[in-house]
Amino acid sequence: MAKIEVKNLIKIYGTNTDKALEMVRQGADNIEIRKKTKQVVGVRNASFSVEQGESFVIMGLSGSGKSTLIRCINRLIKPSAGEILIDGEDISKMPSKQLEDIRRRKMAMVFQRFALLPHRTIVDNVAYGLEIQGISRDKRYEQAMRTIELVGLKGWEESYPSNLSGGMQQRVGIARALATDPDILLMDEPFSALDPLIRQEMQDELLEIQQKLQKTIIFITHDLDEALKVGDRIALMKDAQIVQMGQPEDILLSPATEYVARFVENVNRSKALTASAVMVKPRSVVHPKDGPLTALYQMEKYGISSLFVTDRSGHLTGYIRAEDASDIAEQGIKQLDSIIQTDIPVTHPDEYLSNLLEVMAHTKVPVAVVDENNILKGILVRGSVIAGLAGERREFHE
Repeated sequence: MAKIEVKNLIKIYGTNTDKALEMVRQGADNIEIRKKTKQVVGVRNASFSVEQGESFVIMGLSGSGKSTLIRCINRLIKPSAGEILIDGEDISKMPSKQLEDIRRRKMAMVFQRFALLPHRTIVDNVAYGLEIQGISRDKRYEQAMRTIELVGLKGWEESYPSNLSGGMQQRVGIARALATDPDILLMDEPFSALDPLIRQEMQDELLEIQQKLQKTIIFITHDLDEALKVGDRIALMKDAQIVQMGQPEDILLSPATEYVARFVENVNRSKALTASAVMVKPRSVVHPKDGPLTALYQMEKYGISSLFVTDRSGHLTGYIRAEDASDIAEQGIKQLDSIIQTDIPVTHPDEYLSNLLEVMAHTKVPVAVVDENNILKGILVRGSVIAGLAGERREFHE
């Protein structure tokens, strides 16, 4: 069961929404609905699920409906129709008292403008949610101090918000949200008010925290680079509806509409695409006990000058070159063990291409992509990497 599941969510702003709601269900566009009913469609027919521990990004330009959508998820805004399931419970129809309990125990929100209490110290700000829950002073301060240390603000606990920089204040906001140990973290453009360098630092900080805590995060942004960096999956919104949803690489390499294609055309793909997005399967591999004539036959067949060597379970051993295989064949040596080269460039599937470009520029053999068990998963060849950076999905081989 998904941690969060949103089904056919609709939000209409106005004083008489029934007719507008019916028009949405009949497929009328937003402009027609506004002309005929004077009502405004904030979200239309949004459906998605978020798994436990996933970072799910909702992005779009101003007015696309993303902030309305996240506020429907914790019922700061009441939806007009649809379901919002948290651990299987539909909060869209939940009584106020039960909803309040869900918010206190399971959800926390980080806002764009920090929303700190200026007359309270940092530790009192961070402990505020625990205070609302009725936690004793000693326990809430103990938990607040642990969270302050987690976000890198140890030593600032007795300071006031006005003494902190913008980035530090947002760290306090994140600490306050984490102090209650919520399952779900809702983040509404939390870094958009920060300077670019501080923003990047905060993104890195969030990724480090998420690696430790594995919260379920819904993150709102209008910045594509931020979405690609933070999100396990991305939902792109336009005109109050989701126009494409998928992993960052899917959206970059296979935009579903012309709008999405224009949205992603100027992104720095090397910082968004990973090795797994552009790697290809090697046409052939050999094993240490294979003979040089077998290796040479495979190289001639596929028009290549080197082959990767794996054991029978797929663990990478190294590679061999055609000239070395030819030499030992002439000497009558029948196994490849003596010519296996181990100085091979290796990377992992989730490594960003930006970190591999220099290696790709100088290596004479493809870069091997291996998993945590050193199993060969694929290879990086220049053609597939260039195509990926150019926004094309094509078939390449070494």
